[in-house]
Amino acid sequence: MDRNNINLDYRIILALDVADEKSAKTLVGQLKEEIRFFKVGLQLFLAEGFPIVRWITGQGCKVMLDLKFYDIPKTVELACKQLNGKNITFATVHGHKSILEASVSGAKDYFVLAVTVLTSLGNEELREMASPMDVEDLVEKRALWAKKAGCRGIVCSPMEAARVRKAVGHEMFIVTPGIRPLNHADPMDDQKRIRTPAKAIEAGADFLVIGRPITQSPDPLNAVRTIKSEIRDALKKTEGKSSSFNR
Repeated sequence: MDRNNINLDYRIILALDVADEKSAKTLVGQLKEEIRFFKVGLQLFLAEGFPIVRWITGQGCKVMLDLKFYDIPKTVELACKQLNGKNITFATVHGHKSILEASVSGAKDYFVLAVTVLTSLGNEELREMASPMDVEDLVEKRALWAKKAGCRGIVCSPMEAARVRKAVGHEMFIVTPGIRPLNHADPMDDQKRIRTPAKAIEAGADFLVIGRPITQSPDPLNAVRTIKSEIRDALKKTEGKSSSFNR
């Protein structure tokens, strides 16, 4: 996969944060003509396992398996080996140095994404965990660890995307959750470090992980088309800036 040639239909990774196969298949069936990339996380994977992954990829779509492995390095390496041959595109692991190295060692036919700092955490939560660093510094440090370990991409909030892009260069993918369109309002939202789709793309993100703004919309298909239009406009703007700079 070339980050300089990503089809618009793959820019949104729809978070299938649902409880069962039926709900997941309904969303995929409804949206697969507009979205070709889906995230399978802990909730759905624990309910349905690899069969739902096989079904999604059998529809001609890509899967980001978002299990965020975090264990002793050898266990993570062996777990990553179990994902080979499953036809996934991305798999997530927590961004600690030894875990990243182990995961890259185990992954052979998919890309490892390093999760830097969860988007539900802010500086206050890091202080509670006795972290000596603020969010942005910690995200950058872990992104650089991921690059050195040979990870193919970074997961960070859109608020840190520009800093991460500057730190790691232009070869690695940046995947951003915490995407909220301007018209989205959710009083139960647990994401703290959020941005609009356009701001994320302009900051250097390649893929946007989006769930509730689409899945809880009264018209999910229209929500997708609106977001894709915003992404398209943001990409044109960033391409224009790049052209101006190169001249």
